[in-house]
Parts: sequence; structure tokens; C-alpha cells
Amino acid sequence: MGKILIKFILTAVLTYGLAQLLPNVRLDGVGSAAVLVIVMGLLNATVKPILKIIGFPITVLTLGIFLLVINVIIVKLADYLMNSFSVTGFVSTLIFSLALSLVTIIVDMVVE
Repeated sequence: MGKILIKFILTAVLTYGLAQLLPNVRLDGVGSAAVLVIVMGLLNATVKPILKIIGFPITVLTLGIFLLVINVIIVKLADYLMNSFSVTGFVSTLIFSLALSLVTIIVDMVVE
């Protein structure tokens, strides 16, 4: 249980840092970042598998690159659901999505 809490806190703080560094990304505070981490986790657990199934033919045709578009859709859904988080533009959303994925991978490796 302690590792999960540490991963959650680290991910929230680093997500807030990403929002401060990247252009066109607005996040109101670390508390909003914590809520964003929860919302993104719920969207990744519920909506992302459905999008992967629906987009499977396109994913195969693009050799997996369409998965990046699915990640952008998830981030934009989080943007739609939260007032304290916004990302403007497709490229900014893609960069934020990729950076957030890298941060999550690094946090997972460090805390393990």
C-alpha cells in the first residue's frame, strides 16, 4: 500500500511540473494534478481498452502509431472532465501525453 501511495504522490508532483514546463498546458495546482492522475487512471482503465478495440484495424495499418492518437483522446477527455486542467492544441496534447507516459514509466521503475 505504501508503494502505491508513493507512486501516486510522485506522479502527481511530476505531472504538475510537466504542466508548468510545457506550453499550452494549464493545471491549477498539485491538488488538481492529483485529481488529474486519478481521472487519467480511471479513463485508462475504462475508456482506453474500448478505444483500442474499436481502433484495432487502424492501429494495425499504422503499425501502432494510432495508439498515440488514442492517448491524445484520453488526455482531451480528462481536459473535458476537469475545470482545473486544460490543454490547447493537438501537438501540445500529444507532447503532454508522451511526457506523462515517460514520467509514469520512470516513477514505476524508481519505486519498484
